[in-house]
Amino acid sequence: MTTRYNPSIGEAAEQRRVITESGLAAEPKRVLSVTAVAAEPRRVLSDSGLADEPMRVTSDSGGAAEPRRVTSDSELAVEPRRVLSDSGLAGEPRRVLSDSGLADEPSRVTSDSGGAAEPMRVTSDSGGAVEPSRVLIVTAVAAERDAVLRGLKGSDRFHVIAAGAGTAAAAAGTAAALAAGSYGCVISAGIGGGFPGRAPLGSLVVASEMMAADLGAETPEGFRSAAELGFGSVTVPADPGTVQAVAAALGAAGLAVSTGPVLTVSTATGTAETAAALAARVPGAAAEAMEGHGVAVAARALGLMALEIRAISNPVGPRDRGAWKIGDALDALTAAATILLEVL
Repeated sequence: MTTRYNPSIGEAAEQRRVITESGLAAEPKRVLSVTAVAAEPRRVLSDSGLADEPMRVTSDSGGAAEPRRVTSDSELAVEPRRVLSDSGLAGEPRRVLSDSGLADEPSRVTSDSGGAAEPMRVTSDSGGAVEPSRVLIVTAVAAERDAVLRGLKGSDRFHVIAAGAGTAAAAAGTAAALAAGSYGCVISAGIGGGFPGRAPLGSLVVASEMMAADLGAETPEGFRSAAELGFGSVTVPADPGTVQAVAAALGAAGLAVSTGPVLTVSTATGTAETAAALAARVPGAAAEAMEGHGVAVAARALGLMALEIRAISNPVGPRDRGAWKIGDALDALTAAATILLEVL
């Protein structure tokens, strides 16, 4: 319990200006909710954190307190209606960051049925539609980024970056972009290899899960994943409903598409033996690439939904660059991005 004594007011007044450590004001009409959002419109949080410390409630003259004027110790008026996210970064006015993404207050993310939320459908409490949250798309290289941008046709709801090749660059680039902006969904997108019989050249794969397929150790008995070694999960599952919705929309547009695990590897497969070993290790594996798991881990750390979409440029197996269809794969990526405009 923290109080501040003001001799010009006296003990009786001082006792009426107490905010407890739980955030509840002693006077019934001056209450901070447990979610740290001010109950009265102009009683808000400073950028430094909670209202008790180091903030003071004062009048313009510095005398008796006027409950609805909030100043910091520097005597600078706090900008009203700014809300801090769980990460401590100041939100945009009247915009609240939830654990699941970004929604305009007092909006909430719901499905049409009222059950499990569809990540990108946002409705207000009054039932009116509000602007959908932004989508971050992470590619590895400029050619992939540009292919996606062509399909998005200048939409400002999507932000597309080329973070670099490999899981470390992908995770770092994703984390940096998420720290600099507000997003409701993150997508790893680019070209990749397709497992024979699962994803032919020029087709698309929507990942059911993003797996770090070669993160582990070799043993006399064979490969053991980091999960088997007790080092935590190597898989980030995608939301099944969203995966199916995206795949269905791609298929309805006449694009060849499949779903299944997409493997993230640090070394692209170049032999039939390695391809067979991966297929045996992960039944149903549809594609491999080098970034998806890193993007998904960065998104998951902030409670955001992650997806991965791969356009198949080559088969997983022996490297034959003459048989690769990189141009066709980039065209498929552009077509897929156009469909995302309608689905997300």
